[in-house]
Amino acid sequence: MEKEWSLLPDVSARAVEFSQRIGTTPFTAALLLHRGIASDEEARNFLHPEKQPFYDPFLMKDMEKAVSRIARAIQAKERIVVYGDYDVDGITATSLLCRSLRQLGADVGYFIPHRQKDGYGLHKETLDEIIAAGAALIVTVDCGISAVEEAAAVKEETDLIITDHHLPGKELPKAVAVIDPHRADCPYPDKNIAGVGVAFKLCQALWQKMRGRAFTGDLDIVALGTVADVVPLVGENRKIVQQGLRVLKKSKRLGIQALLAVTELKEKEITAGHIGFVLAPRLNAAGRLASALRGVELLLTEDAAEAQAIAEELDAANRERQAVEQEILQAAEKQIESIDVKKAPVLVLHGGGWHPGVIGIVASRIVERYYRPTVIIAEEDGIGKGSCRSIRGFHMFEALSACKEHLLGFGGHAQAAGLSLRSEDIAPFRKALAAYATRVLAAEDFTPILDIELELAPDKISEKLMMEIKLLEPYGMGNPKPLFASHGVRGSYAQRIGKEGQHLKFALDGVDESIDVLAWGKGEAAPLVNRERIDIAYFPEYHVWREKRSLQLMLEDFRPARAEAKHPDRDALASVYRFLFARQKAAELPLDAEYLLAEYLRHFPVMGIFTFQKALQIFEELGILHAADGTYKFSAPKERLDLYKSRIFREGNPL
Repeated sequence: MEKEWSLLPDVSARAVEFSQRIGTTPFTAALLLHRGIASDEEARNFLHPEKQPFYDPFLMKDMEKAVSRIARAIQAKERIVVYGDYDVDGITATSLLCRSLRQLGADVGYFIPHRQKDGYGLHKETLDEIIAAGAALIVTVDCGISAVEEAAAVKEETDLIITDHHLPGKELPKAVAVIDPHRADCPYPDKNIAGVGVAFKLCQALWQKMRGRAFTGDLDIVALGTVADVVPLVGENRKIVQQGLRVLKKSKRLGIQALLAVTELKEKEITAGHIGFVLAPRLNAAGRLASALRGVELLLTEDAAEAQAIAEELDAANRERQAVEQEILQAAEKQIESIDVKKAPVLVLHGGGWHPGVIGIVASRIVERYYRPTVIIAEEDGIGKGSCRSIRGFHMFEALSACKEHLLGFGGHAQAAGLSLRSEDIAPFRKALAAYATRVLAAEDFTPILDIELELAPDKISEKLMMEIKLLEPYGMGNPKPLFASHGVRGSYAQRIGKEGQHLKFALDGVDESIDVLAWGKGEAAPLVNRERIDIAYFPEYHVWREKRSLQLMLEDFRPARAEAKHPDRDALASVYRFLFARQKAAELPLDAEYLLAEYLRHFPVMGIFTFQKALQIFEELGILHAADGTYKFSAPKERLDLYKSRIFREGNPL
């Protein structure tokens, strides 16, 4: 999917003056301004979160009530049960609160619902079972804010404390305490903390009230859940993750040590990226395919052998999850073959036997590949459960609201949502969703936008600049890795790497010191890099191997150099026409411009990929080249072609 590169606004004039006030270079000041940080205080807090104190946990509405009731339960030796959720946020929040309550002398157990059997949130039947087993107090983490009916049903049987970070409805549940920063009457200044962050604030309040000291422990657990839940890494979240990453590498927790060992991260500097793409998927894997309880057991165990066994089990579950995901992805791709994606405003794909625990990941993969709002539906016994992922400018929850007459239920937010519906309603739902998308989206909305911070030639990257970039860590939602662009660079020794040659590596020419460039999943572009100049959008980082450090560029995107990009003229089109005419007589024409260009260059004049691709597009517009079933079909015209009937030709060859 070709991306549109968008250079962020030039703030160089403001950056010079801002940098003088905050004591940085204009480079760092510009990156801060791009993130909406414009005041001296905001800049200091962002660059040095470790110097900022945590907010007082008692600023949260109902915190005093919750702490008093929990303290009374501990003193009376009442049974407390922590009721969590099956994602990493819920797993870490459950583990964190259980650890603190045990250290404070509580008799505490925990419950995590099963993703497939129970579904999300509180359930009356489960609450009844917990109460029957002797619970005098139930404390939720990362769930419960919408459980109005469930809370009312158990009000006379047990005490309930709700801690959550999701948006509340019009009515709050009736409970001893309802702690949620999104409550309209909650004065807590940071509304972005994850469910584990709210549990952390409860732990802080408990230790402050019951032991008279500040609690800053278990930040490794809090950081895991915070990054995994993709909340903005600004404000208090930034402090939690920055400090939690430091603790994570040296964690004394046996479960985390075992998890780092099976993922081969023990000797590496742990980043937010490692949490999001390596650690969190393994904690999540058990909850996606079976029970999330093993994740809690891993974080709570005090037995090294058990920790190792669970970590290996989760690693195996993650491999199984990847295999299941790949099967569903292939089945979904098979359905897409019969769809004209360019004309489809949304993709709604469905199948029986698809595992509902991984369809959200599959939906994300489809969006990455085709950049269309996507719904993946797993069907069983006439009922479909769907996961939805969206694109910029398309609010998924609002879209589902507009199609609710076809749904049994739905929930979510702008970029992700879930739904349920009857199988017979899938077709009318697809039609209604497509009609809504057609109304709210324009043609340009289907091209992904890549935000470029600054244009920066790789040979201008200094040690000082790298230190400044590092000041912006940890990166994540709300604070993305800064991307830089350089135009017309030349690569050499481009090669495919990885087990299946799926990745690309090459050396950058024209620089004093060797700089390697890596692009994940772009191995097939090696011939292009060896052949012509390219524009690159990249993030610079240091690679350490055997104690030797070297600069490398991680490519987010690249393309044939636009400065050398030329629209094909009549002569160029004539040579491509002759090639296609001859090639289709010998064999099929694969739907692969890179491959076709490599063949073309054996017998025809030198041509860049941009020009060649434009030629193919012009012939498509003129109706002599058709893409279908993975190949091009070439049809020689019966009369002389009028090239000016092609919009692309007119753009490059105005009259």
